[in-house]
Formats: sequence, C-alpha cells, structure tokens
Amino acid sequence: MNNLGIREILKKYWGYNEFRELQEDIIESVLNGNDTLGLLPTGGGKSITFQVPTLAREGMSVVVTPIISLMKDQVDNLVSKGIKATYIHSGLSLTEIRRTLDKCTFGKYKFLYISPERIASESFIDKLRFMPVELIVVDEAHCISQWGYDFRPSFLNIARLRKYLPGIPILALTATATPEVVGDIMEKLDFKNGKVFSKSFARKNLTYVVRKTDDKLTQLTDILGKVPGSGIVYVRSRARAKQIAEELSRRAIPADFYHAGLDNADKSERQNKWKSGETRIMVATNAFGMGIDKPDVRIVAHIDIPNSLEEYYQEAGRAGRDGKKAYVVLLVKNTDKAILKKRISDSFPDKEYIKKVYERVGNFLSVPVEGGYNQVYDFNFVLFCKTFKYPIIPTHSALSILTKAGYIDFIEEIDTQSRIMILAKKEELYHLPGDNPNLDLVLQAILRTYSGLFADYVFINEELLSSRFNIPPQVIYDSLLTLTKMHILHYVPRKRTPYIYYVTSREQPKYIVIPRSAYEVLKEKMTTRINAVIKYAYNEEMCREQMIREYFGEKDVQPCGHCDYCIGRKRKEQYNAGDVINGITYMLSLRPRTLNDFFDTLSFSKEDITTALSQLIDERFITLQPDYGLYSLTKK
Repeated sequence: MNNLGIREILKKYWGYNEFRELQEDIIESVLNGNDTLGLLPTGGGKSITFQVPTLAREGMSVVVTPIISLMKDQVDNLVSKGIKATYIHSGLSLTEIRRTLDKCTFGKYKFLYISPERIASESFIDKLRFMPVELIVVDEAHCISQWGYDFRPSFLNIARLRKYLPGIPILALTATATPEVVGDIMEKLDFKNGKVFSKSFARKNLTYVVRKTDDKLTQLTDILGKVPGSGIVYVRSRARAKQIAEELSRRAIPADFYHAGLDNADKSERQNKWKSGETRIMVATNAFGMGIDKPDVRIVAHIDIPNSLEEYYQEAGRAGRDGKKAYVVLLVKNTDKAILKKRISDSFPDKEYIKKVYERVGNFLSVPVEGGYNQVYDFNFVLFCKTFKYPIIPTHSALSILTKAGYIDFIEEIDTQSRIMILAKKEELYHLPGDNPNLDLVLQAILRTYSGLFADYVFINEELLSSRFNIPPQVIYDSLLTLTKMHILHYVPRKRTPYIYYVTSREQPKYIVIPRSAYEVLKEKMTTRINAVIKYAYNEEMCREQMIREYFGEKDVQPCGHCDYCIGRKRKEQYNAGDVINGITYMLSLRPRTLNDFFDTLSFSKEDITTALSQLIDERFITLQPDYGLYSLTKK
C-alpha cells in the first residue's frame, strides 16, 4: 500500500493526520518485507508501527509480548476501534484457546497477542502453520538479549517462529537498548537484511533531577508539594511500597501502593483510581507501568536507586507523555553506592553457594540423584529459605543462575486461576443429596455464568460470582469444596506458587558446572550497568540527559539545558558574569585600565573577562581607546 493508504488508515482509526518521527520509516520498512528493529522511547507510539501495516494488508500479525495486562489493554483498544484482535494467556481454558486459534486460521482476526512461553507449545505451532500471518512482532525486544537488564529465557523461543513462517518479516520494538543489546536482538531473532531505526533518547519536556539527601521521605514530600499533578514513586520492595504510600497519605498527599502481590481485582481498582485522579500518587514496584498509558503524569520519582539506566529511563519515560513539562527525580544518599555494590554480590553469590543451593533444592523436593528429569515440582521458595536459613536475595539469584546454566527452570509465582469441571451427569444435578441450600445456589450460579463445564476444566472467578449473585466468597469456596468431596464436580482453587522444572536429571554437586556465560560475563555486564548508575547519580560535572543519551550510544550529544546540572551551571555562569562585570567597573571607576591589568587583578578566567568587556562595550558602559589599549568608563 502507498503512503496515502497508510495515512488514511492512521486518520481513520487513530484520528491523526501525520505520523510521529520514525513511525512512517518503520512502517515502510515492514511493508517492504524487511526485518526491522525500532527503538522508540516509552510513549513514542510503538504500537502504531505494526498496527498500521497490518491493517494495510490482507493477513494478520502475531504479537509476542511478555505482559498479559499489556495484551489486554492493546486488544481492548483495538476492539474499541472496530479492529478484530484477540489474545491467548494462561487464564483461558483449553477449549477457549482452541476456539481462538481456529478463528485465527480462518482469518477472523487481524492481531493475535501471545506470550513468548506459548511458542513452546506444539499444539500452538500446529495451528500457527495454517494462519495467514504476514508479520511477527516482538514487543519489549530487549528481553531477548542476555546483555540486557531484563533478560527472559522464554524470549529465545521466538526465533523458532522463523522455521514455521519462512519469509515472514519480524518487527522488534523496544524503548531501551544499548548498541550491544541492539546487535544481540538482531542476532537472536536471525535478522535477514535487517533495518534499524533509532529515535533520539532525548525527551525535551522532561527535566532530570538528582537530589542528595539523608532524609528521602521529607525531600520527596517537599518535591511533591511543589510539583502539582499526578505522579509515580518507584521503590524496590512490596513492603516499602506500602510503607511510603501510607506515610505520604499521613502527610496529606493522596497516595496508594501497587505491586505484583496484589490480586487482579485490587490492581485494577487501584490503577483506575490513579488514572481518574482520585489517587494522586502511586507508590509502586516495577510491576507498575507497562501498558499504563496515562499521558498527564507530571512527576516520576525514584526513592530507591535503580539497578540500571535502562530500567531508570524506561520508568522515567512514563512522565509527560502529553508533551507538557514533567519532572524525573532520583533521590540518593551516600550509602546508596554501597547498596548498589551489594546488589552485585547478591546477584552473583559464590559458586560453591550456588552448588549447595542446587543440592538442597533436590533434598527439599525429595528428588533422587539421577532422577527428576522433565518433572515439575511445586516449590515453596520462602519455606525453603526458612528451612535452610538461607538469605532470600542470594538464594533467588542462585536459582536464576542455575536456570541460565541449564540445570533447572525456576518459574516464579505462576498465578493459576481457579477452575472446575462437572463430573456428575446433568440429571444428577437436580437431586443433590443433603439439605444444604448453598450447594444448589452456588451450582446454579456457575451453570448460569460458564459453559463447557461438562467437557473440560473451565476457569472461574469467585469474586465475579460473589458480586453477580450476592453470595459471600467464603460460602462459594466452602460449597465448591463440599461439591468436590461429593464427586459432583472437581474444583481446583486458585494458587500462586513457584515451580522448579528439572531440565536435566539431578546431578551431584561436584558435577555442576556454572559456565562463564551464565556467571562471569553477566556479572561484568551488571557491574558496568551499576557503575553507569553511580556516575549518573553522583557525577556533578556533566548534563544528566547527556549521560543517558551517550550510554545508549548517541554521538556528539550536547547538554540539554534544562536538567538540574544544566540549570545549576547557568545560574553559576550568570553569578560569575555579574561578579566579573562588578570587578571591571570598580577598577575603571578608579582609573583607565589595560587588558593585562584586568587579567593580573581579577580572579576570573581570561575568557570570562574578555567576554564581559565585550558585553560592556556593546552596551556602551565602557570605551576602548585602541591606540593606547586603555579601557575607561563611558562619559555620560
């Protein structure tokens, strides 16, 4: 389709007359069949770059993204525009998944959103071969790079799609990638004649500020009092999110907290209150932000120092998406340097410690040596640490390194939704034994809400049933357990638990080898990222935005002129200029002077003195007698 066509699509569905910078270049590259990598800052309109070319063609796009909430938001947004889109996630039943995939093979959808884990499913691949796919999209593409700050092994599955969809171009998108990560993305996705489009990491409406303080909370309160409007405060732990939100509320700043441990209903409620402005400040872990499209965020503050500039820039980018002035604030104190250094040692514990963790995991799960291959075990991580008196963070890191080394797969907090399947025949449901009226009430509520209950497990939402039929949640839970004991149905309650999957049979510790790629190389990369954060937070000799842009590989970057360093430098220069002028005029009030008189007497640079003299001559405050080289005050 030509340029006019894609602009018509943009106007019809999004109401825009023009594309943003680089959007059209990326779209044309995709339509020309090129593998393409787009680096667009957070809020830079990444979704347009694959949604428009998909609508310009007959076929569909498969969009791989790691965030379920992001899938839902984008699908809801497309559907609201009359565009057929769907997504597959672990909360759907097998029947629903099959039905969705069948519709895709018949061309009923333009967009199918999936998680990278879905690609490992053979049943998905079998269906994919028959879909009219014209574009593969990889969102948050930095997750595929082991050199990136947010590497996810499941992303390595994506290249597998090329085998089953030969000749189909890939569009990879990310907001944050160093030059090294860019190269790694292209290699891992097996780019052919790849094109890279990179927008500057400059955000002209954002003012970057670093504040050094021993009392971060008081400083934060003071800043929030001066900057009106909505904001996000990022912290590094769930407990701290709650603590800071409560303290801000006590200080008359409407605040709430958000983290991955909240249930979905609670997350939605808090998010909606923040979006509507009822809650002014959201104090959150990094679980909050992806897919949160609130344009009028006026401040993003980090009260805890981040691990990398990639992470910091991505979270900072949630400020000022409406193009209006916004602030990005990092609060630091001297002890934060030591905290960052400790994160390196916590993330890469001693190799003998890692081997010991591996051995004790096997003992904890009762997995015999040479056993466990291809088996999955529920793993209570907190109980494991308590049992062996292991510290949480280094132990978590040890399991992650063992995962990278290929011995186990440590899968964290898989949220399995409640599900049921009816075992009894339909006619038996009319004659339930016993005299408990709640059983029939709950059963009827389920039958009126869900279908397919007699053929397969169906995912249910107890909160939805409770609100719709006015049945207390505990009554629903107790009734379903009773019906399970009566073999009327089988109820599997929701649970949130980590798993350990044994990729290889359990080894003796002496045979465990931690490869350099899973330890030393990654430790070096983390050290480089940590040092970049330290430089950003504590260096007083360079523009903040300049440091960020150079970190991401931009060349010949000039100072931004509006970060705290640049503003401070301007004030200092203005102060110096005033002092130089005062010194010159005082010396000339006594008698005429030569240039060397000023150089010998005034404690300023020669450049500052000559600049001030030129300014005073231009403004006719002083006069230069060229023949004698004498400066004197202009006679009134």
